[in-house]
Amino acid sequence: MTDADTTRAVDALRNGDLVVYPTETVYGLGADATDADAVERVFDAKRRDRDEPVSLAVPDIETALEYTAPTADERAFMHEFLPGPVTVLVDRTDVVPDVLTAGRETVGVRVPDHDRALALLEDFHPVTATSANVSGTGSVREVDELGDQVREVAAVLLDGGRTPGGGSTVVDVDAGDIYRRGAMAEEIEAWL
Repeated sequence: MTDADTTRAVDALRNGDLVVYPTETVYGLGADATDADAVERVFDAKRRDRDEPVSLAVPDIETALEYTAPTADERAFMHEFLPGPVTVLVDRTDVVPDVLTAGRETVGVRVPDHDRALALLEDFHPVTATSANVSGTGSVREVDELGDQVREVAAVLLDGGRTPGGGSTVVDVDAGDIYRRGAMAEEIEAWL
């Protein structure tokens, strides 16, 4: 990704538009996670049920603290496993809109372990962290695989080549539960 690509993506996010960006798992569909209207456009593009929350991505744990209020155990977990293919459920602050969390008091936090995603997130955060596909269809590992529905609504496509695939492991540290098993699930289970 060139600086021009990052600048275009940041400008798009600031304007409330959607972008597609690579992660260490699959391509994500990004919008300003604090802009309820932009988040609504993510749900529309994915044809996602409004009862299913969307996570947010940030460049590092310190930035996550601007939007969330993790417990001591959750912080310790985040320092152990982030950045990486892990989504940690933590209490949100008031700046996080209800539409993102489907009205829940918790939000999933991602710090992708991907240079291009982190470069974007350094310049603009938080960004929605959800796969760049219509709900119920396969995740996208290359920009060429994007479906028309997502391609048409994305203002910028950041091409990071082929991603490894898979999904993030979704963890509720305080409850000691893994809601979705993905990469590093066994190490996470051992930590819990």
